[in-house]
Amino acid sequence: MGVLSSALDVPTARDRMGRLRALTRAAGVSAVVVSPGSDLRYLIGIGGASFERLTALVVPADPAVPPHFVVPKLELAGLGQDPFDDLGIDVRPWVDGQNAHVLALAGLERGPIAFSDTTTALHLFQLRDAGATDQRPAWPIVRELRMRKTPEELAELRAAGAAIDRVHGRMAEWLRPGRTEREIGADIAASIVEEGHAAAEFVIVGSGPNGSSPHHGVSDRVVEPGDVVVVDIGGPLPSGYCSDSTRTYAAGQASLPDVPSAYAALRASQEAAVAAVRPGVTCQEVDRAARLVLVEAGLGDHFIHRTGHGIGLDVHEEPYIVEGNDLRLEPGMTFSVEPCIVFPGRWGARIEDIVVVTEDGVESFNQRPRDLTVL
Repeated sequence: MGVLSSALDVPTARDRMGRLRALTRAAGVSAVVVSPGSDLRYLIGIGGASFERLTALVVPADPAVPPHFVVPKLELAGLGQDPFDDLGIDVRPWVDGQNAHVLALAGLERGPIAFSDTTTALHLFQLRDAGATDQRPAWPIVRELRMRKTPEELAELRAAGAAIDRVHGRMAEWLRPGRTEREIGADIAASIVEEGHAAAEFVIVGSGPNGSSPHHGVSDRVVEPGDVVVVDIGGPLPSGYCSDSTRTYAAGQASLPDVPSAYAALRASQEAAVAAVRPGVTCQEVDRAARLVLVEAGLGDHFIHRTGHGIGLDVHEEPYIVEGNDLRLEPGMTFSVEPCIVFPGRWGARIEDIVVVTEDGVESFNQRPRDLTVL
């Protein structure tokens, strides 16, 4: 754990906390409880995960009541006191045997309390028993902060996009017949770190029939000549901001006769969806733009997931580009555009770019060729 990551300074954290308070009041809840996870990192720069010992930032709606940070005393030495003082956050350390859940709620006004997505059932039930009986989700509040990226956040996402592009640019070093998906994936994972990421969060190498499983991962299947191979990769930079990009390759000329025409339709689908992105357009309209092209090509039933997902400190976050989401796009929103086609037991393909809504259109953070790349 550590306070204030390299991508978050004290003035930015103060601004985010102030806006969170305002949104909390507007939502009619008395406080927001933020557990370890991306929301906590966004607000005050603390990473880490939630365990059986309660760690949480409690932000009251009342601006006269300072926020407080409940933390096991054994963790406090690794965090330090100064950053909390800089942000006006009271620290409430506790030791094993104390009721940390009662401590977290002490001093709050009665009323509904909103909890971040990463608050586990273990803690939710104990907080309910401690008095937080009216529990609400915090994501409708926090997403209003996180969906519209600042120029500083966009710079990190551009850097992440360029870094993952460099990895795709090296694919010919590893992807060839006779090697297993697992061997190829290990080389890709190492390259993701070499090219500037803190870690490889996911590596999908779906060769031949495995390409028809969008979240396949890797296996011991040996890549065969003529295989179509889906490579979906990404991870966080040291700042925490993530990359995510998919390209589809052929290990030599694709051996299946339906590949060229189907892939051409997929390419057109992805282009149509990107072209639809601009302020005021709804998320579902972008999804429809991608889907219409594939439906008209007779491939609608082969596109089996949403067109995209938001990205930032999480690989998947708001906004989601899917039918039924009538949220209107605004400048600064970042998300993937990634239609797929799958033919179960045979092959699959996907093209994925991360884009940002600009004042008058769209910018892509990924620039690698989108054609079926023959290696």
